[in-house]
Order: sequence, then structure tokens, then C-alpha cells
Amino acid sequence: MTLLDLEIGPVAHGGHCVARHEGRVVFVRHALPGERVRARLTEAGPDDKFWRADAVEILEASPDRVMHPWPEAGPGGVGGAELGHVSLAGQRRWKADVVAEQLKRLAHLERSVEVLGAPGDDERGGLHWRTRIELVCDDEGRAGMRRHRSHDVVAVTGMPLATEAVLAACERVGVFSRRWRGGNTIDVVAPAGGQEPIVLVDGLPWKDTRPDTRPNARRTVTESVTVGERTYDFKIAAAGFWQVHREAPGVLANAVMAAAGEIGDATVVDLYSGAGLFTAPLADAVGPVGRVVSVEGDAQAVKDARRTLHAADQVELHTGDVVRVLRDAGHGAVGGADVVVLDPPRAGAGRAVVEQVQTLRPERVVYVACDPAALARDIDYFSRGATPYALGSLQAFDLFPMTHHVECVAVLERR
Repeated sequence: MTLLDLEIGPVAHGGHCVARHEGRVVFVRHALPGERVRARLTEAGPDDKFWRADAVEILEASPDRVMHPWPEAGPGGVGGAELGHVSLAGQRRWKADVVAEQLKRLAHLERSVEVLGAPGDDERGGLHWRTRIELVCDDEGRAGMRRHRSHDVVAVTGMPLATEAVLAACERVGVFSRRWRGGNTIDVVAPAGGQEPIVLVDGLPWKDTRPDTRPNARRTVTESVTVGERTYDFKIAAAGFWQVHREAPGVLANAVMAAAGEIGDATVVDLYSGAGLFTAPLADAVGPVGRVVSVEGDAQAVKDARRTLHAADQVELHTGDVVRVLRDAGHGAVGGADVVVLDPPRAGAGRAVVEQVQTLRPERVVYVACDPAALARDIDYFSRGATPYALGSLQAFDLFPMTHHVECVAVLERR
């Protein structure tokens, strides 16, 4: 085990800070800018361009340093709370710096950024926000999570980021106290609206302390989201994708609708539309004369969206790869669009999708991003080509407290 004394420099995308040792860059987790730390090298090959390390002793602390609320996610532990040692205000400044740095580096834009917290997070100290957790069992059958940048499973005794309802369901089933089969995966889902939680073990529902083998065992949950003055109910597969923060669906849906602007009678294209979180309020906004074209690659998510939107005649739901659907006239040509909303996975939309969106010539693109580097790269792509777009407004939301992740809603305007 090699220990280094390091002076910690600025934050970098990915949940670490930058330090230098004998001219070599070292990415250090569990540290803060301006600190002096003793760090244990975790990846340090002699030919590596950079090394990685965990701060294991703080020699000079930052004013933003606090006691980590989940020691099992500290140095050498599981991923999922890599900023637990940072005050909430410090976490938001950290994320703002990262977003601004990515915009400057990849999109060549100077932009000051403020990261907004979600309702209730300050009161809860940044804890108890996850309505969904996923665990995997180690060789001894103990529920745990993966070690950072590793396939190794580390047993855990709890999950303080989970909502009280998730933790109560874990207690009832004995998620953290019993011995499972090695390799079992455990999903616990507790809808923010208070519906009874679901525990899935290898995809099979559990009721109390045993599998629920009934053919009609519940495998879906209902998530209620208020957008403007209307509340929408989404019935979705418990194992399907949904925003994990209890407030994230409402925060993002309201931000998207405000960014879309006045869209009565308009044509809106909703890409990577999932279970219809944005599609439903967009359908109401365009009205019966307007049109919403929804594209999603996951068949289960489209099935879930169809349940919610079955009566919305102005909505077209398409299942398939976004680029293929946009290109393939035989798959329901999109034609043009007044507004495009896209919420891609962490890798971002990418050049091919950006080029297809540009061919639609919307007045406005509303881009929801969970990775600032991918967002900045795609903003740069949008600035080029026959139909270039410029970044207008940008909002950033801290919907993953204790982690380095940040959600952004960017508006791109046609030049």
C-alpha cells in the first residue's frame, strides 16, 4: 500500500479532485480543494497517464468538510456517496464548478452556473431521497454494493440515502439482516406518493419474508407527479426506469414545460421518452390539435407510457433506436418539429442524434442531461452544421445529493 502526501487542487468531473505528484496527475476521491491529505494509491501503474487515490487521512481540512453520513461509502468502500464528506452547500458549488468547466472545455462557452437543491433535501441533510435501491449479494449471501471501480461486492448494513419507506421495506423483508444466495440481486421500490413498496429478488416479488409466487403478484407501482396545476399518475414496472429522487420527476417535468414555452397546437418530438414523464404534460400543452411524437428504445417503458397515454390521440408512441426512428420514413415519419425534448442516457445524445434533430429544424431544443460532459459535447455539436443552435438558458439541479451527479435542463435556440 503506497501512501502519498498531496496538496489537493480543483474538482474534476467524476467525483474526485486533481492533485500532482512528481509531475503526474493524481485523481483523488474523498478530498476537497485546498486540503492537504495522505492518500492511498488505488490505481498506479508505472506507465499510466494518471493515477487514482483515496484520501485516507486529512492533514489540513477544508471548511466544507463534514462527517461522512455513510462510512461504508468512504475510502475503499462502495460507490454511491462519494461526496458524503462535503457540506450540502459545498456539494452544489462543486457541481456548479464541474458544469461550468465542462461547458468551457467542450462547448467553448463561458457560463456561470448555480445548482439548485430539491425540495426537502436541506431539511433531511441530503439523506433519504432514493425511492429505489439496487443491491447485490456477496458470496456469503450478504446484501451489498459494488466497490468503486470494481466488481467486488462489499456487504453493507444500511443505505441512508434511501427513503424511510424503502428502509422500512428492507426491515420487513430482512434485506440487510438475512442471508441470501450469493449473486442475488435485490431491488426495493417505494413510490414517493406513499403506495406500498415492492421488493424484488432476482426479479421475483417478495411478500414479507418469502417469495410471492401468485400469478397476480404486484410488479408495478404508481408514481404521481404534479406538473403545473395537474397531477399525472404513471403506472410503471417496478423494475423499470424512473427517476430515483423523490422530487426529481416533478422538478424536471416542470422545468421542461417552462423551457418548452407556449406550444399550443405545436408539434413536439420527445426523444428518449421513457414511461412518458414529459410526454403526458406535453400532450396536454399542445392540445387536441397539436402533436407529440414520442421515441423510446425500451419496450417496457413504451408499454408503460401507453397505459398512461391511451386516451391521448395527439400522441404517437414509437419503440426503437432514436436515430433509426427519425431516419426511417416507413416507421412513421416525424416530418418537422416546433420543439424537440430529449432526455438521453448518461452517454448523451451523440453526433448522429444531434444531426437528425437538426434536420427537423425545431425553433427550440430542450435537452435534459444527467452528465455535464456529454451535455457540453452535444451543445458543441448543435452549434455546428447547416442548422446551428446556440445555448440559451441552463438550469442545474442537485437531484443526487452525496454523489457527483447533477441534472441539467438546457435550452438551445435555432440561430
